[in-house]
Amino acid sequence: MEIDPLVIFLQILRLAVPYVLTSVGATFSERGGVVNLALEGMMLVGAFGAAFGQYRSGSALAGILLALVCGLCVALLFAFVTVTLKADQIVAGIAINILVMGATRFGLSLLFGSSMNSERIAGIAVPSLLLDPLFLAAVLSVVAGYLVLFRTPYGLRLRATGESAETADSAGINVDRMRYSGVLVSGALAALGGAFLVFQQHTFTDNMSAGRGYIALAAMIIGKWNPAGAALASLFFATTESMEIWLQTGWIPSQLVQSLPYVITLVVLAGFVGRASAPRDAGTAFEKNRKSD
Repeated sequence: MEIDPLVIFLQILRLAVPYVLTSVGATFSERGGVVNLALEGMMLVGAFGAAFGQYRSGSALAGILLALVCGLCVALLFAFVTVTLKADQIVAGIAINILVMGATRFGLSLLFGSSMNSERIAGIAVPSLLLDPLFLAAVLSVVAGYLVLFRTPYGLRLRATGESAETADSAGINVDRMRYSGVLVSGALAALGGAFLVFQQHTFTDNMSAGRGYIALAAMIIGKWNPAGAALASLFFATTESMEIWLQTGWIPSQLVQSLPYVITLVVLAGFVGRASAPRDAGTAFEKNRKSD
């Protein structure tokens, strides 16, 4: 079978969009000191919101707006549990993911009369992926994310919060507010990633995020908590997913092919995590009263 390099390149770009949006969002959350394992749930609820919004209104814009609202609501819940209530961030993230999986499954049954998939939606009709507004949003998120994090006072305060919350607090920075903002940015971008996913597939299916949120988190780590690095790592994982699609037409067992992106993720993480340096206070709840007098 003849393979067109342009077709493969565009396919990789298409597959990369949810990873790029979600991994850039993860960068903001973790730079602020919150390990956002709930990205999977935020992406999933964004996909559900986009599907329902377009199905009810006929408008892709309405779907995107509802996806953002849903993603921000889940992000707000996660931030409240981890930042305000000081719950363990890893446990809270897993709990949020389980909650969203159950809620979207219930929503499918309640709103679409099926526990497996929604009605078909139109998605966004554009002549080329390069003109898709969500693809353009992914590109913009990388550029804007880098500039905001490393070229603005807000980015400096957010990074200071993730490196040393106590020092940031002593400098007059509201740690909780900064952490909330980082989590909310990650929720909005992950929801857009979910919206792109459902618009491409033209229907919402149960658990359709299929681990992409976790892979996006891995891309962020491999990208060393930098939006540009996260985007490059996302392209790498999109390439492995593209390989999975092409290899399914060959003689390799389908089960092995489907596991390829996850196996590569583990292998790459094993090689990078030891050499990557996370923000020092990432994953640590900030207790203002723990400061020494």
